[in-house]
Amino acid sequence: MPELRRFLMDVVFDDAAARILKEEDWWFESEEGALLKWHWPIGLIYDNHTISASARASSAASIGTGTGTAPELQITPLRLILHLASPPTEKLLLPPSAEACKQAFMGQLKEADFIRWGNTKRMTGLRKAEQDGIWEGIREHNFDDYWRVASKIVPTTVPATRPSSPPPSSSASAHARPPSSDPQNAQDRDGAYNVRSVPVRLYLPDGPVIQDLAPPILEDGTPNTLTCYLSTHLPLLFPSQGPAPDLAFPLVQGIILPPETEMGWLGACLAGADGWVNVCVGLLQ
Repeated sequence: MPELRRFLMDVVFDDAAARILKEEDWWFESEEGALLKWHWPIGLIYDNHTISASARASSAASIGTGTGTAPELQITPLRLILHLASPPTEKLLLPPSAEACKQAFMGQLKEADFIRWGNTKRMTGLRKAEQDGIWEGIREHNFDDYWRVASKIVPTTVPATRPSSPPPSSSASAHARPPSSDPQNAQDRDGAYNVRSVPVRLYLPDGPVIQDLAPPILEDGTPNTLTCYLSTHLPLLFPSQGPAPDLAFPLVQGIILPPETEMGWLGACLAGADGWVNVCVGLLQ
């Protein structure tokens, strides 16, 4: 916001206009009229934009065949409209301040931490300087500063071994796994397939957000896959049985994921900076 204000002062407003401008009243929407929520990561916002643009393009020239094949995504710039007054506060949920965004981001980190391990000991165990540092890394676009702290709370991407049976789901103490001083088994304990659940949310076009537990290992000891998770929660769009093709596709970080993608790998490799895997669901026309 300060950068935008400086730009507006240079090319649009004079000092008199600047005195009545209030940044807390600013808000954005896309050219299509979609409201940009302050607490959504930019990658999630752009994935939603990509799905919307692809859906519009399919109206004129079909990009999906309706036979379960992935569409040709429309990669277009995300053009925004800045409004300087009358924010729809009931929809924005957060004011456009850096402190509000920081609190929302830290809250998402703690929630993801609890879903993975059954507690928030990793997050609460961070020093104040580390908690501030992880946010500063985001704000300053400095991955090294962010990852210096984030690597202490997220699962490792390449676990040494996968467990032969799923982790227990009822005992929170079994997942109390702050960083260990025992380096020999630390990789196994911190592995992507040893978390209690993968923090994941499903975003439907103009619909609700679905959130449920996503264990990396199923009860039969096999890895949980994206197609299994989608067919469980969206069976009409992703049928698991019979010859019916999928009627939708999953998009994460700009990638249409193959159905055999394992949830454990997804949680370790394609989670956002706040620890969440945001799966946008696009419809095949």
